Order: sequence, then C-alpha cells, then structure tokens
Amino acid sequence: MPTKWSRTLIPTSRQVPGDAEVPSHQLMIRAGLIRKLGAGVYDYLPLGLRALHKVMAIVREEMDRAGALEVLLPTLQPIELWEQTGRRDIYGPELFVIADRHAHEHALGPTHEEVITELVRAYIESYRQLPITLYQIQSKFRDEIRPRFGVLRSREFQMKDAYSFDLTVEGLEASYQAMYDAYCRIFERCGLPYEVVEAESGPIGGSSSHEFMVPSPTGEDTILKSDKGNYAANVEKCETAPRADSADGPPTGELETVHTPGCPTIEDVCRFMKVKPAHMLKTLVCGGGDDGWVVAVVRGDHDLNSSKLRTIVGAPVDLADEVAARAAGFEIGFVGPHVAAGRDDVRVVVDHDAMQAKFWATGANQADHHVKHFNWQRDLVGAAKSPPVVADIRSAVDGDPSPRDDGGVLRLTRGIEVGHVFKLGTKYTESMGFEVLDESNQRRPVIMGCYGIGINRILAAAIERQVEGDAKRQGHDDDGVIWPVAIAPYSVLITTIRYEGAVQEAADRLAAEIEAAGHDVLIDDRADRPGVKFKDADLVGIPLRITIGEKGLADGHVEVKPRRADKAETVPVGEAARRAVECLRDL
Repeated sequence: MPTKWSRTLIPTSRQVPGDAEVPSHQLMIRAGLIRKLGAGVYDYLPLGLRALHKVMAIVREEMDRAGALEVLLPTLQPIELWEQTGRRDIYGPELFVIADRHAHEHALGPTHEEVITELVRAYIESYRQLPITLYQIQSKFRDEIRPRFGVLRSREFQMKDAYSFDLTVEGLEASYQAMYDAYCRIFERCGLPYEVVEAESGPIGGSSSHEFMVPSPTGEDTILKSDKGNYAANVEKCETAPRADSADGPPTGELETVHTPGCPTIEDVCRFMKVKPAHMLKTLVCGGGDDGWVVAVVRGDHDLNSSKLRTIVGAPVDLADEVAARAAGFEIGFVGPHVAAGRDDVRVVVDHDAMQAKFWATGANQADHHVKHFNWQRDLVGAAKSPPVVADIRSAVDGDPSPRDDGGVLRLTRGIEVGHVFKLGTKYTESMGFEVLDESNQRRPVIMGCYGIGINRILAAAIERQVEGDAKRQGHDDDGVIWPVAIAPYSVLITTIRYEGAVQEAADRLAAEIEAAGHDVLIDDRADRPGVKFKDADLVGIPLRITIGEKGLADGHVEVKPRRADKAETVPVGEAARRAVECLRDL
C-alpha cells in the first residue's frame, strides 16, 4: 500500500540548523528524518525510522545467515557486573550510572559483554555446546561529554552487538571470520563503500580488532593507507616501517639554558627560540604510583601514541597527575629527557625519530626555561640508571613508510566507523569465572569475540559517504540526500502535478504495479506548487522520482528521473513500472 505524503509526517526545512556541523546532521534534520529532543538525543520521524528498519533488516538477515542467534538483553545492568570486570573505572564518566529507590546502582549499557557472559555462563557447561554466537539490536547509552555530529556521536543510539563463544583459538578464528564476512555483506548490501582497517580495541579490550570505515572527508576517524593498497589502519593502531635511530654523535654545543616566559605550547617555544618543531623534543610524564614514572619522548612535530606506549610498557599509562608529578620533581610543561638522569624510579621511552644525534632543544626541567644543544649521550645515557628504550611510540603521519616495508607510503584519509570486530580472548570469562569442561573433562575458560555495528551511524555514513572520483558513490549534493536504494525510506517517489482525476488514477495504478514488483512507493499528493515538490524530492533523496502531470499524461507519458541524474527520461505510461524497476536495479 503506497504512502501518501499528506498522510505522513515529513517536516522538511530550507534552513540549515545552527548547531549542525556536518552534512548528515544538517540533512537528516532538514529532510525530516530526525528531530533533536536534547543534547545528543533525537526523535526518529517516519522517514528516518523506515531507513533505520531497513538497515536492521539487512543486519538481521546476514547475522542469521552467519549462524548467529538473536536475543534481547536488558539496557539496565547491575553495576556489580561492571565492577567485577573492572570496566566501571575503565569507562569512567562516559558510563551512565543510575540509582533506584533502594539506592542500588545500575549502568545504562553502552555495550553488553558482562551481561552476555553472565547469560551464557548460566547455560553452557560443556565444550559440546560450543561454539555459539548470540546477537542483539538494542538501544545503548553513552554519557558523551560533548555530543556532536548528530547521530554520529549521540548519547542514545541503536547498535547491533554480537558475541561468540569458543573453546579454542582456532574456534575463535572461525567465528571471527564468519562475522568479518557477514559485515562485508552487510555494508555491501547497504550500498556503503567501506574499508577494513586494523584498529585498537579500546575499552572493550581484546587482542586484536578491525574497524569497518566509510570514506568521508568529515569523518571523525583518521586512517592511514599504504599507496600500494596492502595496508590500512586507524591512527591509534597504525605502525610504520623500521626507522633508523642513533644517539651516537658529538654535542652540537654546550647545554644552554634559555628563559622562555609566556610560552605554554611547543609552537610558542619554537617561535621564541627560533627553532623548528622537528628540532624540539616533546617530553611527557606518565604513570606514577607503585609502578614508577614513565617519561615518553617524541619529536616536537609528532604526537605521542598512548596505545603504542602502553604496548611497550606492558601496562596502561596515562598522563601523570600534574600535582603528583610536580611533587615528584617534574616541572610539567618544561620537562626534558635529562630529568631521568640519576633516578631509579623513571623509565625513559624514546621514539626512533627523537633518538637522533643532531641539534635538539627541549625543556630545562625548570619553570619558564628550555635548553639548546641537548645531547643524548652526554646529558642522559651516561647518567641514567638504565638506558632509554627506543621504540615506535608516536602516531603515524602522512608520508611515513608503510609497515609492509615494501616501498609503500602511508597516506592520510578520513572515515566514519560503522562496524568493529574484536578478538576478546578470555578477558571477560576469566574475570567472571566462566569455564566449561573440555574433551579431557578439564575446566577451561571460554574464548570470546565481540562484534558491533552502529545502526544509526550507517544512516549518517550513507549521507556522508564520498569516494574521490566516483560520483555514483556520493551520499549527498547541494540539493539534499542521495540514498542507496537498499536503505532509502522509499525506493520510488511519485510526484503528481495536482493529485486528482486521471493523474490520481495513474499515480495509484503505477504505485501498485511498482509495489507488486517489490519496491515501496511514496506518492506526493500535496497541493503545493511543482517547484516545492521537486525541491523536497531532492532534499529527502528518494532514489527514483516519477513525475505525473495532466499534460504529459494526455500524451501518454510520464517522467522518470533517478535522484543523481541531471535530466528526466520520458517514458510511456504503460512502460513506467518496468522502467522504474530497471532503473532501481542499475542504481
């Protein structure tokens, strides 16, 4: 049964919302897909909900095809589960925690690792019951400090999460690959161009993971890809080819202290001292407490990669508390590597590019002072209790050599994350005591995988998508949204010039024929001017528009126009349904 525009709710707008920064946020509101209720909280209107349901249907079909079983888990989770795995502290303030009338605390789940582990632990006792993969599509919550970009970073969102349970690593590999392949099918069916990149596991945890990214210049995620096409990773994970380092070499001069008042940033210091950032050493103090201090050193024009540093140190390392660090003798903001000289409570970790024998300027370990002519051998190595560790601890940048070490060069692009798969291992099953009997009747911890898809993010990514040099894969233009057919709210929009008489009969008949062929139809039956209707048609982005008017109908013709086409095609009215189906197949 076709939907009439006048009988649904499509509040289109010509005005760009003042707080909408990216195209998907702007167009989802202007096209009447969503409405902002509060910071990071949105109503889904009929068009938006139809698109959301189409994405969910594709996800369900492919998850079922991959052998996963659907469940529905509660959003409200006992906080004790999060404390049992230690994730309450790891998630920190982004975890919504509420108390009931009995003062019992609960988490509004941003994810469900603890809950699913508790569920499966209750029923799975033997290896004979494995493997099993369960999934759900559920509302999730995250207390974003700054919700932005519409549904790309909201406080409430729809997510598909799946969890696999296996007894062996080989079993995990098979389950992981099944989900990986299902994700490829999902994004292909949704009409999304995507790239798979190596990624960090973040607060979910686990040994390895991959992200599925949709290319977009407005994407929040930074991706580095080899120009040879054989490597891609997000900036948190991206490695580089081996880089030479050497602390050998004579000093470039006597260590000279320079007073640098009013210079809070590297850029300020460089301007004051007339030094290029590539000749500055950026020294960051991390850790503290029982494990001592970690001093991480990168070049002034590079950024410390905390994930890489964590891997080198073998434990989580955050920037040190400034008060505690100052009390321990670190003049935060003015620290140089030689602060570690003579100390046995400090480990120095240096990036390869910073461990070079050349002119260096760095902090003087004194407020408002820096030094010139720092030399690794003279000023630290010879006086250190233990030698510095030299490793890759900076974020990769455009132009770095690919870690494949094949002459490839890393190039920076941006993307929107729509899916993420993790090899969790036994992180949750061990902390929650989930073991099963193996073939030898021995108890062993179950091995898990975790697989998430942002349902809302697929809608936004479909609008934001942009593949350089491929106009057919652009998700919007100056006039509005350009939906992929598979997840468009409707496949066909029939725009009538006065919905009455013969035009009404032709529109209704054509809609019935198209729907009988398996495509949903929206009829614009409003009494508005044609120009208004055409503007709205382009704004909401239905893939195919058919225009019916009295004059054309008198000649036995209607106009068929794909959303991205420049001109309409005149088609005999009797052939319109067949032609519409052909066009949709080709889009």
